[in-house]
Amino acid sequence: MEGLNMSIWTLALLIAVALAFDFMNGFHDGANSISTIVATGALTPKQAVLFAAFFNFAALWVFQLKVAATIGKGTVDPSFVDYYVIFGALVGALAWNIITWYYGIPSSSSHALVGGLVGATVAKAGSGAPIVWEGFGKILAFIIISPLVGVIIGGLLMVLVSWIFRNTSPYQAGKFFKSGQLIAAAAYSLGHGGNDAQKTIGIIWLLLITAGVATKDVATLPTWVIYSCYFAIAWGTYLGGWRIVKTMGTKITKLNAVSGSCASMGGAITLGLATLGGIPVSTTHTITGAIIGVGAATDVKAVRWAITMNLLVAWILTIPASGLIAAIFWYIGTKFL
Repeated sequence: MEGLNMSIWTLALLIAVALAFDFMNGFHDGANSISTIVATGALTPKQAVLFAAFFNFAALWVFQLKVAATIGKGTVDPSFVDYYVIFGALVGALAWNIITWYYGIPSSSSHALVGGLVGATVAKAGSGAPIVWEGFGKILAFIIISPLVGVIIGGLLMVLVSWIFRNTSPYQAGKFFKSGQLIAAAAYSLGHGGNDAQKTIGIIWLLLITAGVATKDVATLPTWVIYSCYFAIAWGTYLGGWRIVKTMGTKITKLNAVSGSCASMGGAITLGLATLGGIPVSTTHTITGAIIGVGAATDVKAVRWAITMNLLVAWILTIPASGLIAAIFWYIGTKFL
């Protein structure tokens, strides 16, 4: 490959690690897409993962690559990035995902990736100079903003639905929403695929820029990168993260067909707006906020606030923890790659 700034084997290895992260993202965060429909019995677990995986992949034809652009060139200065940085970032994010998956903690794969990228880059530079604060600051702000928007939209939808169906029996409303819930879950899965797959696309794009085979112009990004990233996240979603399904679907608040539909649609609207705006938000934070919103709209006491606080601690720790792990693996990479 003419103009290649690293060995083709190193490039292939790092792309494989990026796709492994993308797969783990789907495996880890796929629970977010299906937790509500599994918890309410709208679909069996096997049907639900196939359903979510299909719509994760279908997002390829719905959203532009604005989130990929933010990750690829709007988080750290690409001129500081080399394949050691990419290696550290990906392994740091993967390690944090595996740790949180094992303990059933619905942390953000997105923020693990961002934390890994920033941590490895800062380790290389020895300072925070490479950080593009306009993009990174936006990501930090949306740690708070995206779940709050999810809470508000989810809560408002629950109030609106309760008012519209105020003269309908719970049985009739539940029967109606058992089907309607599938539409909401499909919309959420589209938002999940559209936002999260693009983060790995952005990392591979950054890697190709570093290798000298792509530029900051999206037209130079090979089509196979886009398709492979969407396929990897869809496949990971299909295999599913059952430890996290339990936390999201049952531990935060008790869901039924009506509240599950409102939670999924609240998360879908929030994700759709963020993806259209090119903001790489956490799908985990978004759906958690929406679930809290519908629970609080029904009864504030119905939300298990102690569990919610534990999740908040995990969210705050994700970027620094993955960044620290990435910095360690950046150093290891410089010695062995």
